[in-house]
Amino acid sequence: MTAFDPTIALIEAADGNQRAWDLLVSRYSGLVWATARSFRLGEADAADVFQGTWFRLVEKLHQIRNGDGLGAWLATTARHEAIDLLRRRGRETPAELDEHLIGVRSTAGLPEESVLREEEDRLLWQAVQRLPERCSRLLRALGADPVPSYAELAAALGMPIGSIGPTRARCLETLRGLLAS
Repeated sequence: MTAFDPTIALIEAADGNQRAWDLLVSRYSGLVWATARSFRLGEADAADVFQGTWFRLVEKLHQIRNGDGLGAWLATTARHEAIDLLRRRGRETPAELDEHLIGVRSTAGLPEESVLREEEDRLLWQAVQRLPERCSRLLRALGADPVPSYAELAAALGMPIGSIGPTRARCLETLRGLLAS
């Protein structure tokens, strides 16, 4: 099995190789989603950012020949797409929508453990929303699967790479304090 090489995948995708394109999307979709969701976008808006980011790559596919920086390029592009979307919406805050959806539960009968887990998750995300914007965005991005690299996070969040670890530690400490109170 050969290792994934983003440069080769880019060249082959530009030449019309669908498998190469699928590999690119598979490899980087978590990063693009994490970047979009770090802006507290709802599912539909995050999907718009996701789609817009991949569309931008299609537009630039013949121009990008070095895949080493592709993750950072995609994260930066997703970040710009999210900012543009928020500007077009007139600075409407998706967190307000989240507040309305927190109490919505499925009507299906759930086992007790599942209900308790949902309550814990709800309390956790409420606490994350109370964090400063920078912390909230960072922790949401770190919650992606797979977790983006520090270079990808730096590009997506507009942070120096060296500040991600210390900022993460401070944010988690603040979050622990919120959860304890």
